[in-house]
Amino acid sequence: MPELPEVETTRRGIEPHVLGRRVEQVIVREPRLRWPVPGDLPQRMAGQVIDAVERRAKYLLLRTAAGSALMHLGMSGSLRVVPAGQAPGKHDHLDIRFADTLTLRFNDPRRFGCCLWLEPGEQHPLLGRLGPEPLSAEFDGAYLYGRARGRKGPVKPFLMDQNIVVGVGNIYAAEALFAAGIHPQRPAGRVSQARYERLAEEVKQVLTFAIGHGGTTLRDFVGGDGKPGYFAQELSVYGREGQPCKRCGKTLKNSRLGQRSTVYCVTCQR
Repeated sequence: MPELPEVETTRRGIEPHVLGRRVEQVIVREPRLRWPVPGDLPQRMAGQVIDAVERRAKYLLLRTAAGSALMHLGMSGSLRVVPAGQAPGKHDHLDIRFADTLTLRFNDPRRFGCCLWLEPGEQHPLLGRLGPEPLSAEFDGAYLYGRARGRKGPVKPFLMDQNIVVGVGNIYAAEALFAAGIHPQRPAGRVSQARYERLAEEVKQVLTFAIGHGGTTLRDFVGGDGKPGYFAQELSVYGREGQPCKRCGKTLKNSRLGQRSTVYCVTCQR
């Protein structure tokens, strides 16, 4: 599933092409996504100017004076900027065409993504209970330590809880925990504030680095420019079960936490 860096890479990729442009037409070829595409979406967006392209967690928001299109890439979705005359492919479910012959095209083979509509000022339930952004000043060690008090569950699922902090998915949680030297199975309530301070900084660093390098290369993900991300070559633990730890040389182990594969080093993480 595209994680926060992939979504932010997409936002940055499409923003220069659509910001300030007027929507000429919206074509919905397949409304049956994770949630049905609103039937009146074409009428609501036609004639509107894209005033902002924003991201909240893993959601993208195309802001206009009449409201906002709320989009999620799901497990396999992508947004690409293509010429208006380019023929759609099998999984090209939605086009937002602009007056200058440019099209923003939503492709989603598995149809787990979405495109919804928000009225001006409306707070959608999908966004209502989300935690702070991991790159914001609000997210730090003191915040994590406070939210972890009394929690007996492992720290990795705690870090991936979208009500705690948004956008830290499986890949980046594993990488940040390794960088901070914290065992993913350690109870969240038994991590000191000092170690949470380091973890918060490592989360920021790994996400910032991944965004700068186009996100992580996943089988289905491509950025807004149609090119795959290439952060995967920098991964320290994720997907490297059975290989030597880059820090100490010991063999990396794998376990399952919250139905997710979790690779870690038994020597460097405690």
